[in-house]
Amino acid sequence: MTRGTNRADVPLRQQVYLQLRAAIEQGTFAPGARLPPSREHARVLGVGRNTVLWALERLQAEGYVVARVGDGSYVAPELDAWRGAGRRKGLPAIAALGLSRRGQLIADTALRWRPPTTAATAFRIGAPAIDAFPFAVWDRLARQTAPAQRELTAQYIDPAGHAPLREAIAQWLLVSRGIRCEPGQVLVTSGSQQAIDLIGRLLLDPGDEVLVEDPGYPGIRASLLSHGAQVRPVPVDAQGLCIAHGASRWPAARMALVSPSHQFPLGVRMSLARRLALLDWARARHAWVVEDDYDGEFQYGTHRIAALCSLPHDARVLYIGTFSKTLHPGLRLGFIVLPLALVDAFANAKALADRHSPGAVQDVLARFISEGHLLRHLRRMRELYAQRQQVLIEALARASRGALRLAPSEHGMHLVHELDPALSDSALARRALDAGVVLAPLSRYAIEARRRGWLFGYAGYDAAALRAAARTVGALLR
Repeated sequence: MTRGTNRADVPLRQQVYLQLRAAIEQGTFAPGARLPPSREHARVLGVGRNTVLWALERLQAEGYVVARVGDGSYVAPELDAWRGAGRRKGLPAIAALGLSRRGQLIADTALRWRPPTTAATAFRIGAPAIDAFPFAVWDRLARQTAPAQRELTAQYIDPAGHAPLREAIAQWLLVSRGIRCEPGQVLVTSGSQQAIDLIGRLLLDPGDEVLVEDPGYPGIRASLLSHGAQVRPVPVDAQGLCIAHGASRWPAARMALVSPSHQFPLGVRMSLARRLALLDWARARHAWVVEDDYDGEFQYGTHRIAALCSLPHDARVLYIGTFSKTLHPGLRLGFIVLPLALVDAFANAKALADRHSPGAVQDVLARFISEGHLLRHLRRMRELYAQRQQVLIEALARASRGALRLAPSEHGMHLVHELDPALSDSALARRALDAGVVLAPLSRYAIEARRRGWLFGYAGYDAAALRAAARTVGALLR
């Protein structure tokens, strides 16, 4: 997306067009370079092939791209002279900056994934109830910091994290997620995205194959691709990741990334049989399993399901948690639970990236957890989110006159409404966006999977906002 363009205001096919055009103008794709095949490009972006074809056709009409029958699409060679004439002074081509191949992959991340930067509005997924966060409690804890402690956390600290926070997280994980770990196994990160980045840097070499859920989270795929890994899609069914299918199709895979407690975006829970099969695969192949427990704290049923990492796994599972969902994303704090043998290497890599996460924030969070405020906050949020989920279900059914009947869930912060795979889910999503409602099409998260539908985030929006957005979508459906 080009500078000054707000993704929320632009249809998906226009976003792809703008990103491709920017990549050509800035030199990511040099004059005469062959563009990725449309099918492969669509799979990487997680969009429909027709979306990429529309963008390519527009670029061809504008002279940026030339099509060669039977040989694909190429950047117009004459753009070399155009760029050499200095018509875009002040915007040097990326290729001219001398990026490495890995740097080029990172620079191309915007072609695969661009996280939102605007305030959340219904029905955007992943947004917690910021309005319900106990800011007064947090501010009081910050003011109560002892002068000596304030001076300590104002200095450089352990890149693995503030010791009291690592201890608090370890104790919390035992009580809440059934995970037995030592504080020394906990490495504090700047959110879960940095955790994925560290894992990719330290455990994967360029060309290594990684199994990912299809559909799944595009931020994970983008991070892996930026490290030169080969992302291998594995279908998801009612029991979670189909590891037998993935192991058979991709026998050289060295890692699997999963969200077993509440699969993103489908919301299914991985069965015990499938969990055990995944751990058996990891042991047999000497592979890693990365567990993304992005919203594992939000279970509304009578019984809480423990994390995959709570099962015996012979140090093959790396567990990722984040406070972006449990508290709010502005904290920029998450963590990884690692085998002890990996902690020093990960801490060194963390130090190279950003030295350490902010000490003062870590100190307040440690006391927020140890004094019971996190427990009380999550109890309130589970009750609130269950109520908001019910409001969403009723509002959509009423506004759509029964056309949208969402099944309730005992877990998570969003619901999914699936369509017949032969139908399109992007048209309504574009019309909703034009009307001010964020309605993510399920196809956006797929690679090969023929899954279609829409995602409805509800956790971060009050009843009035949910009902208003439902009326908008209902009117568009009618």
